[in-house]
Amino acid sequence: MTYTSPRRPQLFYTTAPMPCPYVVGRMERKVVTDIGGPDAERLHNRLSRAGFRRSHTIAYAPVCPSCSACVPIRVPATRFAPDRTQRRTLRRNMMIEGFEVPAHATTEQFTLFQRYQFARHAEGDMAAMNFYDYRAMIEDTPIDTLMIEFRTPEDQLVCVSLIDRLDDGLSAVYSFFDPALDARSLGSYAIMYLIEHTRRMGLPYLYLGYWIRDSAKMAYKARFRPAEILFRGAWVPLDGHEAPQDGSGMTRFPISFPE
Repeated sequence: MTYTSPRRPQLFYTTAPMPCPYVVGRMERKVVTDIGGPDAERLHNRLSRAGFRRSHTIAYAPVCPSCSACVPIRVPATRFAPDRTQRRTLRRNMMIEGFEVPAHATTEQFTLFQRYQFARHAEGDMAAMNFYDYRAMIEDTPIDTLMIEFRTPEDQLVCVSLIDRLDDGLSAVYSFFDPALDARSLGSYAIMYLIEHTRRMGLPYLYLGYWIRDSAKMAYKARFRPAEILFRGAWVPLDGHEAPQDGSGMTRFPISFPE
């Protein structure tokens, strides 16, 4: 599979089937492509609008034959309106401040990352990551990547978000937080902070990755309204559109790149 740019052909590869980490009993396949090189920013922007996500120097998207539960979702930053629960979360965390920092791994971040993985995803592959694996996740990027560190007034690091900057928004790559502070709903607070950060930067969208209606780990993304999903190659309002579960709404090759 190829997408031909004015400069060079872009090669896409399909991974072998593996058990889905989100929906029990299903298998997942991904299409992947290398986005390294001088054209990385432009390509990453176009792929992100087409529903791809980044990991290191690779962009990927699900291409599961009989399932399209993974639905790309984004929040229009200027139109986001927190609901009652989200307003309580904002008030609960009003003393926590976010600081934009370069995408450089620190031992302080890694300690928090390990605590989060052991508490929330102990059986997952990321729980086995050492510091060098973590540093690669943070620093191995060919595009404009930054981090937000969330700290208490006592300078305690309680949450971290890794973010890619796009030409039409920010993309939330990965966030983790102190599992001992579950009552603060720091994951939701981080998303709302990033929505506001996107708005302050004059960018229209915060990309949240994949919304999976049937996954407790991923269904929460639909709580940030209004939201848009990528449905049959076009970004449409989430309200009034259900995520198809049988593959009928999947974007197939040739890839459609929304402008």
